[in-house]
Amino acid sequence: MGNQDNFLTQVTADGSFTFFSEEFNELFHSHYGARQESFGKFAIPTQLPDKAKNQVVKLLDICYGLGYNTAAALETIWSVNPHCYVELIALDINAFVAESAIKNHVFDGWKSEYKDILQQLAFTQQVKTNFITAKLLIGDARSVIQSVHNSGFLADAIFLDPFSPPQCPQLWTIEFIRQVALCLHHDGLLATYSCAAPVRRALMTAGLVIASTAPVGRRTPGTIAAWSSKNSFLPLSQKEQEHLLTCAAVPYRDPQLRDSPEVIINRRIREQKASSLEPTSRWRKRWS
Repeated sequence: MGNQDNFLTQVTADGSFTFFSEEFNELFHSHYGARQESFGKFAIPTQLPDKAKNQVVKLLDICYGLGYNTAAALETIWSVNPHCYVELIALDINAFVAESAIKNHVFDGWKSEYKDILQQLAFTQQVKTNFITAKLLIGDARSVIQSVHNSGFLADAIFLDPFSPPQCPQLWTIEFIRQVALCLHHDGLLATYSCAAPVRRALMTAGLVIASTAPVGRRTPGTIAAWSSKNSFLPLSQKEQEHLLTCAAVPYRDPQLRDSPEVIINRRIREQKASSLEPTSRWRKRWS
């Protein structure tokens, strides 16, 4: 375990490395495997092997972090079609994590073509080659996402990968997810590792159709979202559907997209107390 830029480097079960964030008191990835999670929760569910057959694929990576999801996406796309042109927009609050990943040699086991792109993106926030145009946009994702939408960018795949809702509620609110959805192409797919009821409720409120993705290294599934249900996904189970009718599904709200995490959490607690939805404990007892 090494310490650099206040991030604790930890090896995960598949041999890949991640960081522990002292600010959020969470790992950046599942301890089951950072690399495995990036492919299994993001690159594969968003059907990048199929999308790679097109001439251009547009990616939106929200909470870029170390860069694993982007790396997994590039490897998935270019292993199918080395000539596919990738347009990437990545968002993060700062570049420290991405820089630390390079300094800590996190991607040393990857091909140099991916490593070079990740390094340039981390330290200069932009890359342009014959096969990729990439930008790492730095700032509060709640305002940056509005700029992305206003630019007309429509992603074929969106990776929604903030810290967990209790730790980072501002990036799981109805209002933020609505902005994210506006950046999704009508045939695009949005993937997140979370199956939390308020997250799923927010995705549905934004007008998206949701389904579960297969569990990767843990018991709980992720979530995939699209504008229509024509994709062949695992439908939500009866248990999952009923969960969305309980108090647990009361969403996080941030009307002006600028409230503090504490305000957002307390607002949800008040809404839950006033809610006439079924108590989550009753649902849990029914399905135990």
